Amino acid sequence: MPPILSEIIVRPAPGNIRLAIVQAGHLTFRAALGRSGRTSRKREGDGATPIAAMRLLYGFFRKDRVAGRLGTTLAMMPTDAAMLWCDAPADANYNRPVRRPFAPSHETMMRKDELYDICLVMDWNISSRGRNRGSAIFFHCAKPGYPPTQGCVAISIGDMRRLLPLIGPGTVVRVI
Repeated sequence: MPPILSEIIVRPAPGNIRLAIVQAGHLTFRAALGRSGRTSRKREGDGATPIAAMRLLYGFFRKDRVAGRLGTTLAMMPTDAAMLWCDAPADANYNRPVRRPFAPSHETMMRKDELYDICLVMDWNISSRGRNRGSAIFFHCAKPGYPPTQGCVAISIGDMRRLLPLIGPGTVVRVI
């Protein structure tokens, strides 16, 4: 198994605030960022990717779509139809995984599109949580053409598969 990366660097791409270049050891990937680009003052719903160093905590995957071994030492859990992520700042579960039935605002983790087929949870507003500081900031799969995210970092599924063996607990994603 290859050595685990301590850091992944996410740099803005020249000429487009919604795109980035991801440097992971010797690998370089294209990535999508939030529709509002990057910010050092992340707020819920602003559509910006936080400028921060965020440790990868764990991940989710669609076992019905992602075949074979993932090859990472990062804890990875299969999603199911009841899995959600609370993005309602006034709720006690804000920026936490929750399960159906759940009435407050939330993200569905088992999406119809491919975005969360592999979805890594970054430590943004989780270990030290504050209301309205942003939720569901993930490192996940990009749509074709790399359209902007809601504030996450997104790379192609093929690039994600190449990256997984290089990451583990303690790998930090640094958005600069």
